[in-house]
Amino acid sequence: MTHAYATDVLVAGAGPVGLTAAAELRRRGVTCRIVDRLPARLPFAKAVGIQPRTFEVWDRMGLARTALEAAVPLRGQFLYVDGVEQPRIDLSVPPEVPYEFAALPQYETERILDEFLGRFGTAVERGTELVSFTQDDDGVTCRLRAASGPEEEVRTRFLVGCDGAHSIVRKGLGLGFEGGAFAEEYMLADVRVDWDLPPGYTLRSMHLGDDGAVDDVLVCIPLPGRGRYRMSMRVPPELSTAGRDGAAADGITHGLQSGRGPVLADIQTVLDRLSPKPTTAFDMRWTSVFRISHRIVDRYGDGRVFVAGDAAHIHPPTGAQGMNTGIQDAWNLAWKLALACAGAAHPGLLAGYDAERRPVGEEVVGRTVRHAVEGMENDPDDPQTLMMREAQLLVGYRGSPSVDPAGEGPGPRPGDRAPDCAGLTGPIAGYPLRLYDVLRERDHVLLLHGAAFGPGSDIGTGLDELVRTARESSGGRMEVCLVLAAAAEADADAKAVIEADGTTLPVYADTRGEFARLYAAAEPTAFVIRPDGYLGARIPLSPTAPRQLAAHLDKVFAASAPN
Repeated sequence: MTHAYATDVLVAGAGPVGLTAAAELRRRGVTCRIVDRLPARLPFAKAVGIQPRTFEVWDRMGLARTALEAAVPLRGQFLYVDGVEQPRIDLSVPPEVPYEFAALPQYETERILDEFLGRFGTAVERGTELVSFTQDDDGVTCRLRAASGPEEEVRTRFLVGCDGAHSIVRKGLGLGFEGGAFAEEYMLADVRVDWDLPPGYTLRSMHLGDDGAVDDVLVCIPLPGRGRYRMSMRVPPELSTAGRDGAAADGITHGLQSGRGPVLADIQTVLDRLSPKPTTAFDMRWTSVFRISHRIVDRYGDGRVFVAGDAAHIHPPTGAQGMNTGIQDAWNLAWKLALACAGAAHPGLLAGYDAERRPVGEEVVGRTVRHAVEGMENDPDDPQTLMMREAQLLVGYRGSPSVDPAGEGPGPRPGDRAPDCAGLTGPIAGYPLRLYDVLRERDHVLLLHGAAFGPGSDIGTGLDELVRTARESSGGRMEVCLVLAAAAEADADAKAVIEADGTTLPVYADTRGEFARLYAAAEPTAFVIRPDGYLGARIPLSPTAPRQLAAHLDKVFAASAPN
């Protein structure tokens, strides 16, 4: 039986997570509608921190430059306890990581993603909300309600709920959402101050009570603009929403609260108590009261319906993990949905979304709650591991049904993030590239690394079969690139033309040896890099490599993936 679909995917919610999902789907040619009940973007700097891994996501999508030009760097944190300066925390990542930490107010993140989505002819349908849905084996029937006009019924292949902590999609699926709430309430404010603290540093100033617990706190995160910060602090009793409208109808107290918000004088009172230097707040753009819960769903989806972002996990804003985690939820799901819409996905690929992302959500919820209670400075991990985890560079999917077993050995294994590296040169361009330059806007990539691939080499004799396997097993969706070992740099003929299966392959020389070092590629090796920048497989180049590659791709693509 054939079914008429109004669109391939409906995305409910147009925050950063929903916009990422819609943009990735449209970039891959999937028809998509995205709706949001709000009539316009909110001008609030709610989520601010941008992690290095999120910039890597945006790099692969092709919008990193726009975000980089709008953001400001985050260099570290000044910490004060009872007015006494503590050791400064400096934010840093290893030199091979292409991006640092940054701050970008959520309204700017949404603007950039919204404009990027518009390049593909899709606009957010604002003032339109999802009110209900039903699903069957072939699709999802959704009821939409616009601000004006009758309800609309939409038939779609898949539904993605990026509709926040009070998600209609999550409730419609009947997903569990267990957790708790913090008793404390916080004020948020977007203001300017006239202090002379170095730019690019956050400020955390705390007061300890007689029992040694924190009883007063001020956190200031830089925003674009001279002296501008997103500040958070405890709510005074007269502004508390507890007992009034603190809990929504679903009992979840999380996010911005209604009621009278703070005024500039409320912010100044806290600054007078906790600022390490006398300062005056001015030019306030907005304020609100914010409450925090910590919850996670028992499943990230059911059938043809999925949840991502705050619809799946909510937690303290400690370490700026929430929005970044949600963006990566959406990115992980989108490439899999695109294959499913094309009829090219293995039947278990979409189930891998829950298998890969729910453990990440569980870890983030647990860690942010622990940091909120005990302080990040008391984390037992060594500083470098803590920094890499906060940067979300240690997120991995080992054990996923869609990747090969990790096995033993040095370097990244299947399920790990594929690291960037510098010093790749081609036969024409007169400048070196990074590996992420080669991967940008590509989907599935087979990277072959070795000293020689030309006719007569051990690898060259099996290259045709390996390339043919990559293309046939993926339905033509996998690209093949060669990375020559540094020792082969002088071999101009090998650099210039390498053909396989009747096609000239792109060739790069690992002139600095960084690829070989970071990937621990001492022997000729094939690396399968997924669209989301993770290794799917790591295969020694040998006569059995084509068979091993086909077995891996059979976990991702349908048995006869259409072109």
